[in-house]
Amino acid sequence: MGQLVAEAVRLYGSRFWPVIALGIGPALVGVTFGAIPGRTQLAVAMTFGAMVMSASYALATAVVTGIRPDPRTMSVAVTVGVIVAVPVPYLISLFLLPAIAWLAFFGLAVPVAIVERRGILDSLGRGIRLARADYIHAVGALAALTIVGLLTTFALLFVLREQGDVTIAVAAFLSLLVTSPLLFLGGALLYVDQVARSAKPDAV
Repeated sequence: MGQLVAEAVRLYGSRFWPVIALGIGPALVGVTFGAIPGRTQLAVAMTFGAMVMSASYALATAVVTGIRPDPRTMSVAVTVGVIVAVPVPYLISLFLLPAIAWLAFFGLAVPVAIVERRGILDSLGRGIRLARADYIHAVGALAALTIVGLLTTFALLFVLREQGDVTIAVAAFLSLLVTSPLLFLGGALLYVDQVARSAKPDAV
């Protein structure tokens, strides 16, 4: 688990500019989310937010694997990501761990769509099979990435807010811009790891 986080950090440093661009969409979503009324937040999270996060995850997979997705592949990956993301806001409202467990079980469908160029249902099924190759590892890796990401985000937010001329919105945007790509890179690396852990990657 720690090795996956370390590999994500190393890749972040070696491909800084392409990687930092992955955080633009999530940062905009985060700032928008914080500026709208509570009743609207859920709708934004399940539509615009889910689409942006899925696209960033798909592009992170392209960075990790070197595979350039075509428009159809990206469309499938984003669609799969939105489907997987639908219950996440509800799960987060209960506690963070159920959301992590859900994403560990279904979330690998996004890199599957990019790398293996499968359809929507086939990507979901393949993602589940990969998660089952070592589900505890998948949950632990995502939990470690989430903890590192949250702690880093809060630390950056605090440091930036200490600068008197930086507003909370700007501080939040910059914090998410820097930290969110780490989560997407880690998720893409987890796909590679789970493929390696699967004795028969193409088995039913």
